[in-house]
Amino acid sequence: MTEEHAIFVGGKPFMNYVTAVVMQFTTKGANKVVIRSRGKFISRAVDVAEVVKSRFLRDQIEVTGIKMDSEEFKNREGRTVRVSTLDIDLNRISRELASTELVESPAEEPKQEAPVEEVVEQAPEPKPEVPADLAEQSPAEPSPSGEGEPKVEAVAEEVEQLDETPEQEEVEETEETE
Repeated sequence: MTEEHAIFVGGKPFMNYVTAVVMQFTTKGANKVVIRSRGKFISRAVDVAEVVKSRFLRDQIEVTGIKMDSEEFKNREGRTVRVSTLDIDLNRISRELASTELVESPAEEPKQEAPVEEVVEQAPEPKPEVPADLAEQSPAEPSPSGEGEPKVEAVAEEVEQLDETPEQEEVEETEETE
């Protein structure tokens, strides 16, 4: 394995690392990729490995090894500091198996042409009759009340009047006489 197939996880956005690992397997043709991290970024490296394995390269790679260690170095003040490290080894399951799985996946199956259905044109529904005085004016013109609103309210009232049943008219007439 060469160093070019090692991904060092740090403070960059999470998906940058996921993309880097996926690219190593897909475009670079790597059979093995190592995800390396130190300190507080160990949990991010574990998440990267899980997302790559379960979402992007499902059934194509497996975790073959996890190596935990610690590195010792001196900080700016001269003290010796130990930092935990984690290496996660991801291996391609096998090229033959992975390539046949790609072909057999539902997304890669050849598409069948859908049967062509005849389109039957239907006659348009009749439009409600609009009184002549309202039909001459465009809907964007202001209402006769001068409020500057469209004639939508006036048209709605006219439609309501056309839709009234004789029973409603009788009730209105009795209310007016009382």
